[in-house]
Amino acid sequence: MALSTDELGRTRSELRANLILTDLTNAQVATDLDWSPERLVAALQATTASDPVDVWQLRDYLELAIRDAGRSPVPFTVLTAGNRNLVRRWFRLRKVPRHDFANG
Repeated sequence: MALSTDELGRTRSELRANLILTDLTNAQVATDLDWSPERLVAALQATTASDPVDVWQLRDYLELAIRDAGRSPVPFTVLTAGNRNLVRRWFRLRKVPRHDFANG
């Protein structure tokens, strides 16, 4: 499922807006996901070169972290539940870890 330039731009904006809502640093997110800082940046950039499985995992992680913090995430307009079903035809999506807000 290839995304248009507009869809990539919206996804990038939504990922960044949701990252802000988590109140987590890039380092905390990368640690939770067991990613390098560069891998996190690549997923946040949501370009045609980004790993789609990483982008979806980041999306799911951010949404879960926001809900765990008692907030509501910015809705994703491209990475939707309906599109998740389509993506599963091509990629094996990964489960996401939870951030331990009790221990920082």
